[in-house]
Amino acid sequence: MDILIATLIVAAVGLFCAAMLVLAAKFFAVSEDETEKSIRECLPGANCGACGYAGCDGYAKALAEDKGKNTVKANLCIPGADATAQAISEILGVEFEDVVEQVAVVHCYGDCNHTSNKMDYVGIQSCEAAKTMYGGDGKCTFGCIGLGDCVKACPQDAICLKNGIAHIDTRKCIGCGICVRTCPQKIIDLMADVESVLVTCNNKEKGAAARQKCTNACIGCKKCEKTCQSGAITVLNNLATIDYSLCTGCGECAKNCPVGCILVSDFNGIHKAK
Repeated sequence: MDILIATLIVAAVGLFCAAMLVLAAKFFAVSEDETEKSIRECLPGANCGACGYAGCDGYAKALAEDKGKNTVKANLCIPGADATAQAISEILGVEFEDVVEQVAVVHCYGDCNHTSNKMDYVGIQSCEAAKTMYGGDGKCTFGCIGLGDCVKACPQDAICLKNGIAHIDTRKCIGCGICVRTCPQKIIDLMADVESVLVTCNNKEKGAAARQKCTNACIGCKKCEKTCQSGAITVLNNLATIDYSLCTGCGECAKNCPVGCILVSDFNGIHKAK
């Protein structure tokens, strides 16, 4: 009899708690915005933050709350590209705006053929960790450390390590920018995938010092700056920098670079490769 009473008491408590949960779910439920839900279903789910919001949920919420005001653009999802922007525009009833697709690029070509190590690093196999030890094991403290933090972070398997430095396959890159935020050296950047010229160096030391550490290093000679007819290249802090809003992609800077640290190539990303 005691066992039966105990069982009934436990069952009654369970039923009471279940009833309370049902009532709480009913009276405290938050109504879901159907517009927000529809927008969220359009987004790729990368949660990369490239749009400037805290993941896809944050962007969907901002768009839904902004409906009719048009202050939050519908073309901010770089991984989703034009297809996503088109779908969101139709949901919100706004005019479609083209997405500027981007790809990640590495401003370093200091591989094992161009530079060497200053020490043997024995420790945590992470660029972030190695950077705390005299800027990494490479002679150039501005270049790729080569332990693959970006490789591990990339959701598209678009990055690999080759000859000691990171290489990005832009045909797989969705432009999420996760690798950009992961790299402790800040040598990975996003650029529009229609561009074709890239400075493959990040060393800001004077020419002689930079060349002693890497034969691919920019020497700050300003020959590219003088050659560029559109004024797209300037040398700042001993390093060539390209203003892509002015660059015509003529490639004259690369032809005239005495050390060959300016690259002309096809950087089309996954969206154009399709």
